[in-house]
Amino acid sequence: MSGGHLNLLIFVEVAGWSGAVLILLAYLLLSMGRLSGQSAIYQWMNAVGAAGFLLNGWWHGALPSAALNVIWMMIGVVALWRIYRRKDSSTSATR
Repeated sequence: MSGGHLNLLIFVEVAGWSGAVLILLAYLLLSMGRLSGQSAIYQWMNAVGAAGFLLNGWWHGALPSAALNVIWMMIGVVALWRIYRRKDSSTSATR
């Protein structure tokens, strides 16, 4: 195994485990009432975590997992877009 391939494999594994930690931590904080489902940090944790899972699942040929995480990531991205759009419209309404 070449050094470049080994480095890529390590990156893919770190991305997968980091994704798992982010999604589990987001869920834990939500369940404990420390984060809201409408908070940007919660949605960022889910979107970035899903991206890590997506990369890892694709690499390992786990296509159902990869597909699920595309959807999971898109839900987070849409939620973030709505959060920032709502924040922007409330800021412009007070000017």
